[in-house]
Amino acid sequence: MDQTPQEITSLVGREVYSNNGVFVGQVEDLRLDLDTETVTGLALTELNDELFRDRAQGARGVIIPYRWVRAVGDVILVNDVVERLKQPEEEEAAA
Repeated sequence: MDQTPQEITSLVGREVYSNNGVFVGQVEDLRLDLDTETVTGLALTELNDELFRDRAQGARGVIIPYRWVRAVGDVILVNDVVERLKQPEEEEAAA
């Protein structure tokens, strides 16, 4: 595998999907910890309305923790934790 360091700005513009293949959003910016020189979060826009409708109303986007990232390639894969945001709403509808 190529060990050449990549610019963190190469993450900007990439689409983010859950590891189950559900579109989450698009990276607009990064949250950085300047002391440790690490990425701590991804600022997403172009959000999947079904996932964030009730949680991000009126917001330009959301920031998800970078620890949720599972893989970075042509797209960014994150844990299915994002999809679980919708589950309480679905459980209420089933009751």
